[in-house]
Amino acid sequence: MGPLAGIRIVELAGIGPGPFAAGLLSDMGATVIRVDRPLSGRTDRPAVDTLNRGRKSIAVDLKHPRGAEVVLGLVASADALLEGFRPGVTERLGIGPSECLEANPALVYARMTGWGQDGPYASVAGHDINYIALSGALGLLGRAGQSPVPPINLVGDFGGGAMYCAFGILCGILEAQRSGRGQVVDVSMVDGSAGLTNMMWGFKAMGLWSDERGVNMLDTGAHFYDVYECADGEYVSIGSIEPQFYAELLRLTELHDDPEFADQMSRHKWPALKARLAEVFAQKTRAEWCHIMEGSDVCFAPVLSLDEAAAHPHNVARGTFTSIDGVVQPAPAPRFERTPAAIQGPPVHPGTHTDEVLTLAGLEDEIDSLRASGAVG
Repeated sequence: MGPLAGIRIVELAGIGPGPFAAGLLSDMGATVIRVDRPLSGRTDRPAVDTLNRGRKSIAVDLKHPRGAEVVLGLVASADALLEGFRPGVTERLGIGPSECLEANPALVYARMTGWGQDGPYASVAGHDINYIALSGALGLLGRAGQSPVPPINLVGDFGGGAMYCAFGILCGILEAQRSGRGQVVDVSMVDGSAGLTNMMWGFKAMGLWSDERGVNMLDTGAHFYDVYECADGEYVSIGSIEPQFYAELLRLTELHDDPEFADQMSRHKWPALKARLAEVFAQKTRAEWCHIMEGSDVCFAPVLSLDEAAAHPHNVARGTFTSIDGVVQPAPAPRFERTPAAIQGPPVHPGTHTDEVLTLAGLEDEIDSLRASGAVG
């Protein structure tokens, strides 16, 4: 199943962006072997972390003298390894790039960190909010006169980190198939989130973007590109940029005869027009605005909660969300005509597939001794 069927990835367990990147590859059909720490907690409850879905899990004590032996045995037949430790950690464990590429010269060794493998910040701790602050992405987000608003961890961990990591792994695998040689892929969330701002750099060069936050067309500065509160405290989103869509917005809000709205791109008028639109949207509930605007070319959608998104008719019709063992979660994306992607199974507890993975790696004769030594769990 999936366009990546036949690809094998070794994932050194981490949090957030690492699991998300590995999950993307698993959803597309790759076999992802997750190297977990031996479990010390309870296993009588189902694992429900959807970021870890679709994996085979082996529990390995990476600090045990034979832990490196197990990992090197796994990478010998893998296409890529993904790790998200601080720079230098895997080297100290004996499973750094030199050891892994010696075991498999065609291996793609993907290293995902916030700051990158080098530079003045490389060795210090950080989180998504810090990485997108340094890249300039966070400074773009927020309303005029207000503090920047962190977009949870979507821009750094997942957009600038995991998506770039999955892309880098696949690029590396394609190149290795031609050259027969692997390489290290240095994935930095600062680099990736900076890349996500590319369009704004272009706008800036064209004189279409101001460094002042919340005054530009796409950052809540414009009255025709924003979210508005409704009478019931819910919100709707409006993105009526093009003239024909803007005309629809004015028609359906009954503002088409108001001369103040005639010149859409008069930036000095935007604050006043925004205030007027806010008054209009506050007069009806979100459901009433959906009845008026859905199906039109306003560029409109209600702002939904997670549960509402999963139940919305459009998402239901496309199967945008699915449920596995009673846990609702996003379905794989994008979609392929001939080789459809599929979630390969629910998340599992660490070590669920230890014996199976060791056998897959050709270490079946070592299972008893590895388990007895404590190297695997």
